[in-house]
This record gives sequence, structure tokens and C-alpha cells, in this order.
Amino acid sequence: MNKIITTADGSNTLFNETIGEHYHSTHGALQESEHVFIDAGLKHAIANFPGQQISIFEVGFGTGLNFLLTLAHCKANDIELNYTGVEAFPIAKEELILTDYSKYVSSEVWNALFDNYESAQEAEVDLFPNQKLRVLKNTFQEVIPSATHHLMYYDAFSVRHQAEMWTDEMIAHAANFLLPGGIFVTYAITGKLKRALKGLGFTIEKLTGAAGKREMLRATKAN
Repeated sequence: MNKIITTADGSNTLFNETIGEHYHSTHGALQESEHVFIDAGLKHAIANFPGQQISIFEVGFGTGLNFLLTLAHCKANDIELNYTGVEAFPIAKEELILTDYSKYVSSEVWNALFDNYESAQEAEVDLFPNQKLRVLKNTFQEVIPSATHHLMYYDAFSVRHQAEMWTDEMIAHAANFLLPGGIFVTYAITGKLKRALKGLGFTIEKLTGAAGKREMLRATKAN
């Protein structure tokens, strides 16, 4: 079991003792997810691909917080969602309860994840008529890319604890999941990451970071 931690904004995260890192920022799990992935990622993608089903690939499904907030937004705004997450070591269902993330979304949205969490690790699940989820129990390296996604949430552990997820080769692998014009968003920003994405033809944006971080990165794949 991972250790439950309360972050600065009152929301919980888990501490992965094997990796030696928290799943979310200790400055605020909820605010980080909302700021980086919903506001800078999801809402931007919806605006860039109006009227389309939004297809998202998340690297590091983790606690499911990014997914829950994404599903809540899409359901409330009648947006079709096809969501795929990859997580080599999914947390236990009991740990989902410990996060207490049910209080940030409707019971309908929470139950959609909780009731289908294990099934989604075996096959794609229809949560609602226009919202689907698949959680791949693989390492990201093992997943064969398909350039069908509008948006990628790159939420791997930091380069300090999981350096292999931030190599030029891994970022090139990530790029292959995105459609032309697709959006790559992450909490991190380094010169190496910016150079890797620029070398792949992405346009880079430095945005204000979540609490505790000065900047974050959003990048758009060339058309």
C-alpha cells in the first residue's frame, strides 16, 4: 500500500515508497491537476478541436484524479471523451477510496470510475454513452503508439526519480501518440524537454505553473 498524504490545499495524494515520490504536488494535489491538466490541457484542446470527440492519452494514470476531473468536465459540458491511461502498477481499489477524491466530483462520476476501475484494466469500458476509459497495465515503453489522440497528459514521476521517462527517446515516443495539432501538457519544464519537443516540430509554450512551480509546459504538434 502507498502512504496517504494530505497536501497544502487539503486534498490527498499518495506517496509511492518504491519510487520515493508523491503522485501529486504536496503544494496541492487538486489545484495542480486542475491547473495543469484541466485548465491548460483539456480546456485548450476542446477549444482547438471544437465539436470533436476528445481523445486523451495519459502517461501515469496513478490515482485517477486527472481522469475524474476530466470526466466531470466532459460530462457536464456534453463532450465525447475517449480516455486511455497507462499505468504499470495500478493502485489498489482500496487506495482509490483513501484518496477521498469522491468529494470533488459527483457521485455519478466517482462511481463510474470506482465501479469500472478493474474492468477498465482488462478492456475499454463505456462509462456513459459518450465517455470511454481504458487503463493499460503496461510500461509506457511497451505501448505501441497510434497517432489518434488530441491531447496527452504527461504525468510521469519527476526526472529525479524516473529519469528514463524524460529521455529524448521517450519524448519522441510520446509525440507519436498525438494527431497533427495535438497538445502535450505536463507540470515540468526543463531546457532538455523543450529542446526535445522543438526538435520534433512542436511549438512550445511556457505557462505559469501550479502552486510551488514557477512554470509549466504546453506544446503543440506541427500540422
